[in-house]
Amino acid sequence: MIETKREAEKAILVGIIYPGQEEREVNDYLDELAFLAETAGAEPVKRFVQKLDVPNPRTFVGTGKIEEISAYVHENKIDIAIFDDELSPSQLRNIEKELGCRILDRTN
Repeated sequence: MIETKREAEKAILVGIIYPGQEEREVNDYLDELAFLAETAGAEPVKRFVQKLDVPNPRTFVGTGKIEEISAYVHENKIDIAIFDDELSPSQLRNIEKELGCRILDRTN
């Protein structure tokens, strides 16, 4: 019998801590997102969290954070970046262009 086990895709998780929100709460959301990713066959390998009043309209997170995420994605051959919020179509395009990997948001 031939084994056809597929290697899990490597994923990163990205979230924002909004004003009035505790970091613990965001980590709980990312725990849930990690569970969903694992259930879908992905392996969450790192989390990125940033405190912001509102999401960046272009890239969801700030310029410095998207550069940090991009460097990690390229150095570690990440397949998927999963964002713990709904992204606009333009954010999806901009982030995919910056990171060079598949982008999913909470609604996907």
